Amino acid sequence: MDTNMTLLQLLQRPEIVIAPGAYDALTARLVEQAGFPAVYMTGAGTSAALGYPDYGLVTMTEMVDNAGRMARSVGLPLIADADTGYGNELNVIRTVREFESRGVSAIHIEDQVSPKRCGHLDGKAVIRREDFVSKIRAAVSARRSADFLIIARTDARAVVSFQEAVDRANLALAAGADMVFIEATQTLEEVAAVPRLVSGPCMLNVVPGGKTPALRMDEAQAMGYRLAIFPVLLFKAVVEVCDEALAAVKATQLSPAGRDTKIHDLFRRAGADEWDAQRDQFKSFEIL
Repeated sequence: MDTNMTLLQLLQRPEIVIAPGAYDALTARLVEQAGFPAVYMTGAGTSAALGYPDYGLVTMTEMVDNAGRMARSVGLPLIADADTGYGNELNVIRTVREFESRGVSAIHIEDQVSPKRCGHLDGKAVIRREDFVSKIRAAVSARRSADFLIIARTDARAVVSFQEAVDRANLALAAGADMVFIEATQTLEEVAAVPRLVSGPCMLNVVPGGKTPALRMDEAQAMGYRLAIFPVLLFKAVVEVCDEALAAVKATQLSPAGRDTKIHDLFRRAGADEWDAQRDQFKSFEIL
């Protein structure tokens, strides 16, 4: 994989782009080391890493700072959750400028009423479609490069209807959005209908145990989806593995059995080889 490819270039290839969700620089590196073409900064995972549920409690600056750390740690395009844009159209403009200046490749902005909540939870509300379109227009106007993509997310399926979600998606594309994200489709028939009814590229959100039925990525590609994100993949795995490791230590007073990974190998996953090379290049030497 050429890690210098932009997200726009990846999306022009025939195969669907799969972007596992990461929540910090280390998990972003793990996605890159696993050979994926892109990485997704999950809002739910970022919120959890800061000690909060995905209830719209994390600020724009906290999200942008995390995205910046992740973007500079990998050579992959980074797609970031930008929630509602953190306010009105003026706030959206600043949000776009802040994410773009950190080296992020794309953000998605949604139409939930603030404070938002995870798209696969109940109790959501959405703003008027006119206000959503205004936010997308503001976002598109604020970017400095066409390589920075604006993804319009609508949560209207759960709040109003599937048709309303499709209508909002098409209005967002007409306003200049590069891609749309209809959140929480509830049947395989709805999942398949989205790329047929939407007049532009579509993103699929893969959340095991959520409202959208599970399907294989080759099936999603055949339906017409161009991008798929797995937001809770590593967040969920880390919580489960940590629970097991902590329970094992509590029960046995010993480090749990598992792979015999050396400490230096762990550091290598965080970039130790690069820094060792820098140290060797610039370490002091004897002057003759």
